[in-house]
Amino acid sequence: MEPLIRTVGICKTYGAVRALDGIDFELYKGEVLALCGDNGAGKSTLIKALAGAIVPDSGEIHFEGRQIHLRRPDDARALGIETVYQDLALFDHSNIAENIFAGREVTRRVLGIPLLDKRRMHEESARILTSLKIQVHSTHALVQGLSGGQRQSVAIARAVAFTKRLVILDEPTAALGVPEQRKVLSLIADLRGQGYAIILISHNLEQVFEVADRIHVLRQGRTAGIVERSTSHPNDIVKLITGADSVAVA
Repeated sequence: MEPLIRTVGICKTYGAVRALDGIDFELYKGEVLALCGDNGAGKSTLIKALAGAIVPDSGEIHFEGRQIHLRRPDDARALGIETVYQDLALFDHSNIAENIFAGREVTRRVLGIPLLDKRRMHEESARILTSLKIQVHSTHALVQGLSGGQRQSVAIARAVAFTKRLVILDEPTAALGVPEQRKVLSLIADLRGQGYAIILISHNLEQVFEVADRIHVLRQGRTAGIVERSTSHPNDIVKLITGADSVAVA
């Protein structure tokens, strides 16, 4: 099966630091791929390259079998690649519907004047949240009053509202309590069941082994190993992260 997205020899240097050193990466439709590694391993740089936030110095990115050039985030979004960064980038003083449609507001014309179609945005937001099994009291609720898990869920809903392809999640359970972590993990599993491809960055190996299909480990800007979750153990990943084991490729 052709990978949904694939990189060949991606490199990125910041001064004397080689953040990515020849990374080959593959992600398939309907797959959750965990991206693991210590701080500074290159995880954030890689997902920024896939999200169009940075341009690699060299290497290739292929999407659905054809080479692409991502110069800015809008290029990635046009292909159906959405990213939820750790800071979520939500607007606290706006309601849920306004956050979901931020930058993509629905309008209608009245006497030739474009006006926000708030009713349609709230109706569509409610439909999206229901389809993702996200429970909120009302789409009119302000984001500042939501729990951490609800905020994370709204950020994910905003991402998947406009794509059926690829969602990148950067530490989606960080700083959440256990019950809210469970809800986010359940949401990830539901998205995979709906055919989304997901890149999951996480330091929590227990959660990685719960939801991931494969695990791509980075170390010092290089691939330390790519393993199948079903045939590996968290200790194997720790060894790859720390450099105590040789490269394994699934």
